[in-house]
Amino acid sequence: MRFVRPGNRGPAVEDIQRRLLSLGFDLGPTGVDGVFLGSTTEAVRAFQLEHKLSEDGVVGDETWSALVDAGFTFGDRTLYLRLPHFHGHDVLVLQQALNVLGFAAGATDSIFGAYTERALREFQRNAGLPDDGIAGRDTVRTIINLRHVWEGKDARSHSGARLAPARAAEVLARVPLAVIGDDESGRRIAERVVNLAHATTEAALVHVLGDAEEVPADTVVFRLCGTGSEPAQPGRPHVRADEPDALAARLLTAVATVRDGCREVVVELGGTLTTDDLEEQRAAVLVLDAVCAAFD
Repeated sequence: MRFVRPGNRGPAVEDIQRRLLSLGFDLGPTGVDGVFLGSTTEAVRAFQLEHKLSEDGVVGDETWSALVDAGFTFGDRTLYLRLPHFHGHDVLVLQQALNVLGFAAGATDSIFGAYTERALREFQRNAGLPDDGIAGRDTVRTIINLRHVWEGKDARSHSGARLAPARAAEVLARVPLAVIGDDESGRRIAERVVNLAHATTEAALVHVLGDAEEVPADTVVFRLCGTGSEPAQPGRPHVRADEPDALAARLLTAVATVRDGCREVVVELGGTLTTDDLEEQRAAVLVLDAVCAAFD
C-alpha cells in the first residue's frame, strides 16, 4: 500500500482512524475526520508500540497489515492450516482458548500453524465435533460457549501437553508423493492437499503433477477423481473415499499392490467433490491424513 503519514487527508486516513477507534485507541474530540494529525499520529504510535513495530507514526505495509490482523474477531472467518498461514487477532484468541483448555497450540503468536491445527483437532475430538482442524461455525460456537472457562486465564498449567503436527510430518518429508486432479474440483483439492502438506512441514516431498510431467522415480502418484470418472486399469489400484475411517487402510493395501512401472493409485472422491471452500478443505485433510497414515 502507499504509505499514509502525518499531514495526509482523505478516505485512506478515515479507514485507518476507524480501525484504530474500533481497537480502543483515542482519536481525540475530532474522531474520524480524515485528517492525519495530532491524536491520530499518537494513536498510530501507540498501536505500533503495542505490536512491537517501529514507532514512526507512519502507516506502511507492516503497520497496515497489523491493523488489519488486529481487526479480526474470532468467528469472522473460517480458519484452517494453509500457506500462507492465517494470522490475526482471531487466531490469537483461538490459541489462547486451546492452551487454557489443555490442548497445546504452542506459542500464542497469532499464526495458525501445524501445532495450532493439532490442538484444534484434539479439542474437536474431545468435544464430539468432526476433527477436521477447521475452525468453522460449530467449532467456533463450542469454543465461545466455553468462554467462561478460558477467557482471561493462564495456560501455563497445561505446559505438559504435547506439541506436534496433526499428521505424520516425518512421512511427508521421507516419502516422495505427487497428486493429480482429473477434473476441475479434483484439481482444486489436489492443490489443497499439496498446500496442506507444505503447511504441515517445510520439508514435505509432495507436489502437484502436471498432465505432461513424467513421474519421478520412487514417487507414488495419487490421482483424485469423481465417482466413475476414472475407469479401472490393469496395475492401477482404485480406492473409494466414501468411508473416511477405512481410507487409510484401503490406501495402504493399494500402495502395496502397485505394480512395477505403474506407481499410480486412483482415489475416487465421490460425494466429497464440491465447489464449497470448507468442504474442499475437509476433502484435502481426509486425503492427506489417509496418505500419511498409510505410509507411517
